[in-house]
Amino acid sequence: MILEALHRHYDRLFERGEPGLSPFGYSPQKISYAVVLSLDGEPVDVVPLLEMQGKKQVPRLLGVPQSETRTSAIKPNFLWDKTSYALGVSATSKRTAEEHAAFKAFHDSALKDETDAGLVALRRFLHRWTPARFDSPPFAAHREGMVDANLVFRLDDEHQYVHESPAARELRARLLARDAEGAENEALDCLVTNRRGPAARLHPAIKEVNGAQSSGAALVSFNLDAFTSYGKSQGDNAPVSELAAFGYTSALNHLLRRDPQNRQRLSLGDATVVFWAEAPDADEAAGAEWLTAMMLDPDLPDDDAQAAEKVRHALDAVSKGRPVAEIDPRLDAGTRMFVLGLAPNASRLSVRYWLVDSLGALADRLADHARDLHIEPVPWRKPPSVRRLALATAPERDGRSKADDVSPLLAGELMRAVLTGGRYPQSLLATLILRMRSDGVVSGLRVAMCKAVLQRDARLRRGNASTEEDLVSLDINSTNPGYVLGRLFSVLENVQRSALGRGLNATIRDRYYGAASASPASIFPMLLRNTQNHMSRLRKDNVGAAVNLERDVQEIVDKLSGEFPRSLNIQEQGRFAIGYYHQTQARYAKKGGAEAGESAESTDTQAQGGNE
Repeated sequence: MILEALHRHYDRLFERGEPGLSPFGYSPQKISYAVVLSLDGEPVDVVPLLEMQGKKQVPRLLGVPQSETRTSAIKPNFLWDKTSYALGVSATSKRTAEEHAAFKAFHDSALKDETDAGLVALRRFLHRWTPARFDSPPFAAHREGMVDANLVFRLDDEHQYVHESPAARELRARLLARDAEGAENEALDCLVTNRRGPAARLHPAIKEVNGAQSSGAALVSFNLDAFTSYGKSQGDNAPVSELAAFGYTSALNHLLRRDPQNRQRLSLGDATVVFWAEAPDADEAAGAEWLTAMMLDPDLPDDDAQAAEKVRHALDAVSKGRPVAEIDPRLDAGTRMFVLGLAPNASRLSVRYWLVDSLGALADRLADHARDLHIEPVPWRKPPSVRRLALATAPERDGRSKADDVSPLLAGELMRAVLTGGRYPQSLLATLILRMRSDGVVSGLRVAMCKAVLQRDARLRRGNASTEEDLVSLDINSTNPGYVLGRLFSVLENVQRSALGRGLNATIRDRYYGAASASPASIFPMLLRNTQNHMSRLRKDNVGAAVNLERDVQEIVDKLSGEFPRSLNIQEQGRFAIGYYHQTQARYAKKGGAEAGESAESTDTQAQGGNE
């Protein structure tokens, strides 16, 4: 299913003339230099093909004959390669002489009967070339950056490269046909296209997956004896034709490309996520992919104010469950969407999740996620992406969290829950409670996630019916022990701040939050005794404030039935955090002015920390 969908995506993109996508037998590769040859095969110039990306230079992506799959074997590429093969020069390879000899022998045989000027010049160049000439012009000026980089060839006074000429493309097709006829792999029925043809024994590598090998990793491979059955080895175990293997890997590598303009790729934990739309019209597909990018990753930078307003409008419409056609007339709720999450696994890639659904269904589930996450006052300026949510589960140090500290399994299950509308991972609430107890950061984002877990569990238990408690805003009538105790803790902290002043280095939250939320009976009696001391001091300075705070404490304590609970389970500790947040934010709202604004801003900053 995955390979078939990717292969169809390649066919659609290629028919539309998508930039950077190559025909069968070719693939985009990072090329750093072009060696310019005379008709006699003499090198007359070296042209850097590096481009500025941000503040650094990177190789240019060129469509060249598809690279060979190299493990331990020496296999030269056709009409291009790195310097150890093409020039016999390397700072890393231990078998440079053998690689260069293989490159020369392969091209001497392949080009011997060709009459095209560029192909003839390349053959003459290889006959005359010796690695010692690399220290001479025109190579000497580029020696440091050129070693072990990929290079192509170009004829002097020509604009196209040697591999781009019609003669080179025709020769490439003949070589591929000859290899297919002479290969050991027999013609089999392709599992992707259902057509008979030579099976790909080794599939092209998938590149740019975070954490995978830089040379690429395989999505499909059979390289151990344990995988051999009925006499079938390597790709014959699950036959995929050469054409289909090229198609699905080309499409996936295109989706994974590291390009600032590519918004169909995002990172979450150790997984790299790509998504695409299947639609008959290119504009319709582009619109669906844009909306999905905004829904999954609203943290993406916007180019201008107009684009930012468009994003806000789309996200607001999705969160309210409005039809996608109202967001953009070119959108169709029935457009099929595909989401694929990949993670590194040694020399292979593992599939973390795979989702196929309509754009409308995906928008509905993301609307459910937005409603479950919604809490008042809203602690963010822009709806948080799944990446930001996952980052909030990591410990905070100096106001920041590191993506490396996010549990890959938790991040993957969180994304799955958002996409499918199922329960959030049960470990999510426990992890959030643990983090708030350990680092003392009870941020609005973390509290909203606690609320989302509890809200969705309650809603799904009741068959999507409305729940008795929505946990969105302050509920002064709630008698839930966890929620009431969270409110009480917030008021006691306020008493301490009011009595001792705003210059406190630490409050009861820093010292007792974890114990108070887990075992209230052992902490709250002591906190209430200390509160009386704070009240005595406050009465001397501000009688009105003391009276109001005493009333708040008494009203909240009256909500509790009998003694303080000996302990609170994980769900009740989540409600404790929500009650604490609601009561604290209500206090800021009452005071208004700069303090309220300061609180909202600091909460949002806290939520974003570590994601920049």
